[in-house]
Amino acid sequence: MKWYHYVAAFFAGIFLVNALPHFFHGISGDPFPTPFSHPPGKGLSSPWVNVLWGCFNLLVGYILLSVSKTSTKNKLSMLVLFLAILAISLQMSFAFMDKVKF
Repeated sequence: MKWYHYVAAFFAGIFLVNALPHFFHGISGDPFPTPFSHPPGKGLSSPWVNVLWGCFNLLVGYILLSVSKTSTKNKLSMLVLFLAILAISLQMSFAFMDKVKF
């Protein structure tokens, strides 16, 4: 595999994980921060905006995953994918810690 396949795998992990909170908050009817909120990433966007943003992230993640040629046969590409998933998951847990009050 070429170097850019690993870069695509890394960003695929980021986009796929980022799709989850937006999609789940959107289908639950809860507002959640998006880049389209005011101020961007800090204010709350409507549930339908979150559903659309989550689906967009899912689509981009899928395309990047296809481009990356990640498979279980290539252990390094799987490692890169899962490191990206871990990195963005931890970052999001800290970034959104105070955003949503239940």
